[in-house]
Amino acid sequence: MADPELEAIRQRRMQELMGQHGAGNQQNSEQQNAQEEAKREAEERRQMMLSQILSAEARERLARIALVKPEKARGVEDVLLNAAQRGQIVEKVSEERLISLLEQINTQTTRQTKVTIQRRRSVLDDDD
Repeated sequence: MADPELEAIRQRRMQELMGQHGAGNQQNSEQQNAQEEAKREAEERRQMMLSQILSAEARERLARIALVKPEKARGVEDVLLNAAQRGQIVEKVSEERLISLLEQINTQTTRQTKVTIQRRRSVLDDDD
């Protein structure tokens, strides 16, 4: 039933597909490695800029905040870096100034939580 020519064509096509798939995986892994390296370099630059902007105490406080609330610390870092890029920060940010900035951000981003309890009524419960 199996034609030898047809089987040979199938084998060649399978090898071609495997070769393309292998090259595709290698290219994807290279792109992924390049992206990871770029992210790592960007984070290093970010940390270096923060170390130039913040005093040692302020950096320590921000690191402690990052342990508990990483998204909040990231937001504060973004605010500080933007201010530095616009030239609004002339000297190193002290711990007291960082605390006041955190308080301002807290008042701006306070979230109201509301709890609503809905009780399910059973079909058998009768109010009358």
